[in-house]
Amino acid sequence: MLYRPDWHEPLTERAWDDAWVQDAVAALVVDAVGAYEPETLWPAHPDDTSVYDLYAGGAGIAWALARLGADFDAKAAAERAHALVPEEPPEEGVELPAEWRSSLLLGETGAALAAHVCGADRRARLLELVAANLANEANELMWGVPGTLLVARMLGSADDSERALRAARDADGWWTQRLCGYVFRSLGPVHGLLGNLLALGEVAEALPLLRELARRDGPHVNWPPGPEDENMRLQWCHGAPGILIHAGGVLDEDLLLGGAQLTWDAGPFDRIEKGAGICHGTAGNGYALLKTFELTQDERWLARARAFAVHALEQAQSLPPRYSLFTGGIGAALFASDCLESKARFPILDDLGTFAERAV
Repeated sequence: MLYRPDWHEPLTERAWDDAWVQDAVAALVVDAVGAYEPETLWPAHPDDTSVYDLYAGGAGIAWALARLGADFDAKAAAERAHALVPEEPPEEGVELPAEWRSSLLLGETGAALAAHVCGADRRARLLELVAANLANEANELMWGVPGTLLVARMLGSADDSERALRAARDADGWWTQRLCGYVFRSLGPVHGLLGNLLALGEVAEALPLLRELARRDGPHVNWPPGPEDENMRLQWCHGAPGILIHAGGVLDEDLLLGGAQLTWDAGPFDRIEKGAGICHGTAGNGYALLKTFELTQDERWLARARAFAVHALEQAQSLPPRYSLFTGGIGAALFASDCLESKARFPILDDLGTFAERAV
């Protein structure tokens, strides 16, 4: 089986309507602004333990509100998120990398990045964090050098990070991740080879492996999480959606359309088990459909992406608020906003070029 059917639910019957979508996005923005507390930022969801980071904390919400054009002091919120980064690792009982503070998505680097692009000068601190991450053995985008290499490129100072990432590569072209007590090799954009090649600007190099590892079933295509892992998933972090979003431009047409067709036929994620978010939720998979439209200009894929956007917004409306960029409603709002503009711009990773234009 190429995916887990029990993680998905039937698509909403609500049709796409620009005005309804704009109102739904605005409502999520208003709710997030209203829930903000200057000292403590946003209430943490039980499954999102951090209040400061880019992935699920205040830095990500502040950045998202800025991108959505909210009437809100995103700079002050992002600065506060940066100030709240603890001195010690935030998760007891989890073996984090020694360089945990430099994590792009879960550490200080992401919080400093959000403050920087919202108007606070954090260039010097970001360069310190990039340098502090050079020996990180995580070898993946969330915690390791690939994430800070993306930041270094934005700042025009990428040479050391690029050398470190190339030096850590295995002889057969993969990277071995050492993270939270596990040693593994992975394919996708968050914890694996594709994210590393994305950071290096060499995504096309992944094409032979993507051809080799593609799993086919009739019109459908998916990819396993790694070379020794056949536990098939269908989300941004593992499986076809993440592959399409970040490598769709180099894929053979049959692989691109096969991955998109599987994503569409599987349907949106279950609102309880997975939810509306962009990491492993409905909006994240929707970005793969939107990217397929962008690459093919076939209006069918735009309509399908928009159907996922409506569903994700309904999911965000129906569940208790979750103030998190990657796992909450604001990510669904960003996806729906991108569907309004018919432009696939996956948060943070696809925005780093824009960040570079605004770097201090």
